[in-house]
Amino acid sequence: MIYPIVAYGDPVLRKIGAEVEKDYPLLKQLIENMFETMYESHGVGLAAPQIGKAINLFIIDSSRFEDEKYPNVKKVFINAEILDESGDKWDFEEGCLSIPHIRENVKRHDTLRISYQDENFETHEETYDGIVARVIQHEYDHVKGVMFVDRLSELKKRLLKNKLINISKGGIRVDYKMRFPASR
Repeated sequence: MIYPIVAYGDPVLRKIGAEVEKDYPLLKQLIENMFETMYESHGVGLAAPQIGKAINLFIIDSSRFEDEKYPNVKKVFINAEILDESGDKWDFEEGCLSIPHIRENVKRHDTLRISYQDENFETHEETYDGIVARVIQHEYDHVKGVMFVDRLSELKKRLLKNKLINISKGGIRVDYKMRFPASR
């Protein structure tokens, strides 16, 4: 099942994701549906708040960026907690399925150490760097109620304000399903 992507302005995108318990209803199906939704929407990551679920769950598939230095990482992150961010901060143009047609440079640390549970609730602590770390940081922000535009300068935010309002009102066209807060 393909979920509609929740657009900027919906309150669920600002909620901190609740912990996911082992008995969460139909979790395996939800994860499968999230991957299907992410691929249909041409994303490299998707967080549960982006489909209207305020839980600490996100997925990534970095295959679009795969090369010798950064192999493909396709993973499920449940109850994730970033333990450390290190290395130089670097700019990279980010976009977001919930904020279509807006792409901006965001500074993020090069390396992160994260603790999470996989889809079988096995706990992992791993270190990632480069583009994979960036994708994880972006999706992790979503489960903490943060969006990439929050990381922009005040001037950039003011310049984007009308575009963001237009997105929340559904005044855009995309080639994937979306749910707009102003049309509810």
